[in-house]
Amino acid sequence: FQGIFVLGLPYALLHSGYSGLFLIVLAAALCCYTGKILISCLYEENEDGQLVRVRDTYEDIANACCKKLSPKLGGIVVNMTQVIELILTCILYLVVSGNLLSHSFPYVPVTEKTWSVIACVTLLPCVFIKTLKIVSKLSQLCSLVHFITILVVMTYCLTQIHQWSWAKFRLSIEFDDFLVSVGVIIFSYTSQIFLPTLEGNMKNPGEFRCMLNWTHFFACVLKTTFALTAFLTWGEETKEVITDNLPSFLQTVVNLCLLTKALLSYPLPFFAATEIVYACISRGDHSNYRSPLFALGVRGSFLLLTLLMAMFIPHFALLMGLTGSVTGAAMTFLLPSLFHLKLKWKKLSFLDKCADIAVFILGFLCSLAGIVCSIKGLLEVFE
Repeated sequence: FQGIFVLGLPYALLHSGYSGLFLIVLAAALCCYTGKILISCLYEENEDGQLVRVRDTYEDIANACCKKLSPKLGGIVVNMTQVIELILTCILYLVVSGNLLSHSFPYVPVTEKTWSVIACVTLLPCVFIKTLKIVSKLSQLCSLVHFITILVVMTYCLTQIHQWSWAKFRLSIEFDDFLVSVGVIIFSYTSQIFLPTLEGNMKNPGEFRCMLNWTHFFACVLKTTFALTAFLTWGEETKEVITDNLPSFLQTVVNLCLLTKALLSYPLPFFAATEIVYACISRGDHSNYRSPLFALGVRGSFLLLTLLMAMFIPHFALLMGLTGSVTGAAMTFLLPSLFHLKLKWKKLSFLDKCADIAVFILGFLCSLAGIVCSIKGLLEVFE
């Protein structure tokens, strides 16, 4: 939850004012809710009324919902959506790494694309990752680096507390700017892609709902505190990435921390994407596709694909915004609420049904608004 998106939250507050604070809390509640209903779709009651896990993945849930239409249609759609979003995330980390390296070493005559290649070379060991346990160790290090970065920014902000003023908050907002803020805030909480695997690997899956409540609560508190302190420090001068507001002597240190974080963040979406593709290809009786060498080839191909896309696709940020508005909203709001209604309709109360329908409508509106803003931005660039 505390990803690179967090660094854009003060900028989101700049454009959304007091409503941005409300959005940070609302997004936490909604994403926590959709995470719970998604996991509930993995379970069914047996003859004794006990809940039994009859599905393992997001794909299994989708197939169960679409089995009357086509046994595998739902799974194909979900897998494609997941893989697209995960690949885009991996590419983003490479683009960010190249950008951070070029800003950290401006005196080195190397382009951002070349820096991205260098960053990609350091990620070559990812092709040998076979288990989620290794990824979790890297994610722990990633979290540690992230908190160091946040601590540095907040410590500097606290030294400037004498110039804080609530008058910096905007009461009126512009619709386009507000939509940008909505996208940044909502998608900084998304984790639904990983939840079925995470819940299945927990030592005590019965604690999943409690874990989800606490993680979303603490994420909400940390995001609100960080966004507030940074925005109150810089006000109207708040930049898109808050670290750009820091004095030069701190910027280099923070940029190197962010680079480390970006590189440590890459293995999780990379592992998830390659596992989905490998599972789809090796399914069935094709023993040739189950060899370790083939799995290595799949991972190597993905690493190369993310590098090439990071280097050669123009206006990648806008294209990612367009695709993310579709895939992110679908995986976070639309599909969990739709699947929950489909699989649990007879057992849901009236209020539960209303909640699912409300989340679906909200997700659809967020997706539509994000698509409009991204297309508008692309048209302005090409014009």
